[in-house]
Amino acid sequence: MADQNVRNAGFTPSGIAGGSLASSLMSQEARASGGGVRSGGPTSTLQGMGAKGTTHSSGYTSSGISGGSRASNTMSKEATSHGGGVPRGGTTSTVQSISMGGKGGRR
Repeated sequence: MADQNVRNAGFTPSGIAGGSLASSLMSQEARASGGGVRSGGPTSTLQGMGAKGTTHSSGYTSSGISGGSRASNTMSKEATSHGGGVPRGGTTSTVQSISMGGKGGRR
């Protein structure tokens, strides 16, 4: 289900769907970073997963983040760099939210 939720949000094998949650997220992220979407950020992470259908195998599941997975490693690094917490709108919270059918951790 997680992979389908990512595709439903507009992260597809053929790219980001116009007018979708994905395009809105990409636009917000680009404006916040001065015009570009960074590698490893929410948009690029979700697009890679949407293109390959690897959300669940990466550890972002409908029941939460799987221990020992790529997702848990990302969450740990993000928490460490932010003093112990995972920021709203960061890669971990956004990818997990969309994987569960949510709107992402928008800023």
